[in-house]
Order: sequence, then C-alpha cells, then structure tokens
Amino acid sequence: MICENIVVGKDTKYPLKGILTLPDNITEPVPAVVLVHGSGSSNMDEKVGKITPFKDLAEGLAKQGIACVRYNKRSFSYGFKMVMDKKNIVTVKEETIDDAIMAANLLKNDSRIDTSKVFIIGHSMGGMLAPRIDAEGGNFRGLIMMAGSPLPMEKIMLIQLEEQMSEMKGLTKKIISKQLDKFTALFEGLYELTDEAAKATKIGNGVTLYYFKEMGQPSVEDYLNKTDKPMLIMQGEKDFQVRADRDYAAYQKILVGRSNVTFKLYPGLNHAFVPATYEDISMAKKEYSIEKHIGDDVISDIANWIKSIN
Repeated sequence: MICENIVVGKDTKYPLKGILTLPDNITEPVPAVVLVHGSGSSNMDEKVGKITPFKDLAEGLAKQGIACVRYNKRSFSYGFKMVMDKKNIVTVKEETIDDAIMAANLLKNDSRIDTSKVFIIGHSMGGMLAPRIDAEGGNFRGLIMMAGSPLPMEKIMLIQLEEQMSEMKGLTKKIISKQLDKFTALFEGLYELTDEAAKATKIGNGVTLYYFKEMGQPSVEDYLNKTDKPMLIMQGEKDFQVRADRDYAAYQKILVGRSNVTFKLYPGLNHAFVPATYEDISMAKKEYSIEKHIGDDVISDIANWIKSIN
C-alpha cells in the first residue's frame, strides 16, 4: 500500500493532518472512503487505548483495492481553540461535518480516485451523522454506518448514564445518579428552547445545549427517510455502548423493506469491531487496554459491498 500525508482543509482556520492510503500499483481510478470519527476527541487512527480502528480499516481496505482518507478530528487538534472562540458556538457541523465534506472533496479532486465511487464510513457518532454529511455536501455513492444509532444523541447519553449507574456501586453510583438527574432536567423541553437559550446553557467542556438541539433537528431518522442511497449498517453483537437490541434494531425498523440496505451483525465483536473482552459498560476503560485489530471478515464485507455498488 501507499501512504501519503495530506491536509484536510488546508487553507481554512483549522487545517487537519491526515493520511491518504492507496492500493499498490494503481492502473485505473479506484473506489475510496472517508472515515468519520465517533464522539470525543480522536486522532486520525481513532485510537482508544491500544485499539486503532481507522488505521486497521484504511490499511485493510487498501489491500482490497480501495483508497481511504483518515485525519485528526478537529476537536483533537484544536479543542481548546474551538472552545475559546467566543464568536462561535460549537456544533457537530464545525466539529465533524465540514471536515468530512472537505475530505470527500479532496478525494474527488484526485485523479487516482473513481469520483463516482466515493463512500463514507462513519463510526459511532460518525455513523449517526453520515446521512447528514451526505445531504449537506458529501454527496457520497453510498453510506456505511458502523455502530451508529438513529436515536437522538441526548437520549443515547441518558440511556448510557442509566446503564452505567446500574453497573456501579457506592460513591460512583451516587455520582452517576446525580449526573443523570442533572442531564435529564437539562434535556427536558430541549426542542422548545429558543436557539439563544440553548446556546446560553453550558453543560461542560465548552458544550452547550445547542449542540444537542442543532444535532437533533432534523433527526437522524429524518435524514434516513430522505435518502435513497445504498447503505451498509454494521453492528458488533457485544457492543455495550451502542446496542444491537436497541440502536441496530432501530435502524432495521426505520429502513425495513429497502432493497439497497444491507445489515451485518457480528457475533462477539465490540464497539470497535474487535473481539470483546468484557460484558458490561463498567469495564469500558479496560475493554480497549489489550491490543486487538479489526478482522479480515469485517474488512472484506466492507470491500465486497463497495465493489457491488455500480
């Protein structure tokens, strides 16, 4: 494979270092994907603990003849600068969407890439946002959502706090219970708030209620219902952050009957699509402390699906 250093948003306020991974011996334009991170601040490999999902995907897909762009998330490279910019209230548009669209355009301006076959792979929150990124300018040939969810972000946050609380004991349980009460109260009536009121309500780390309000209107379900693009929905059966019986099932319900939507559930895999070690959310920090890699089966499923799209 060939790895080239690139910059996403080279002439913007927030240029991002990245890598374009290409197959060896390109003789004709090849399909390509843009990798879009989950929530939080992540580097171009989406590194968590000893797991590097985006590096695994990029290198694995290159071996299958598919190019890939990955890059540092804006909040990873410029988190403090973004928070301190008083002229701007951060939303997922600034944090994720704009950069994903620029990455797509970078691919489409490369003569080695088949511009009719540029796809998005969104992981976790990146999967949630994939239909919106496509609609707002990504204009991808198809959408791949790995461990995404069509549920509102604020609902997912409350559910995850409830699940954490159920697994904890003592002081830790009390702390999480207080957090749950706090955010339940904050999110009540979220969509009835004016934009100004939502922007004025800070909830920590430079994030305001407007982050959730802006992300939820239109909803993920709205974007899914408006697109007719081919989609591949992928889920790890042992994922305790995004659940097969809740989030994956919600995708199946919304997209039922669509002939160009493929669902893949992977027994034994966790949120990062590597073999799970633990069974519950209380072990989240330890879950990624052992080096593991995305298997050839997952990468081959993605590559074969991309190649099947005319």
